[in-house]
Amino acid sequence: MPEFDWRSPDSYKSLQDAEITDIAWECLRRNADYRREYEVMIANSQNGEVTEEFRRKWGICFRP
Repeated sequence: MPEFDWRSPDSYKSLQDAEITDIAWECLRRNADYRREYEVMIANSQNGEVTEEFRRKWGICFRP
């Protein structure tokens, strides 16, 4: 497994062309609290949809 050197600019070259939403999603998906709440919400949802409250809490609301 290649070692990741967080100090090296070369380690972040792939982010140069990333959209801000891509970076935000990467941070969010690594958040243990988010993942846990998402799993609970989906398990308790009859239709498997994400609630508006959940979207607002985690900042995944996008304006047109």
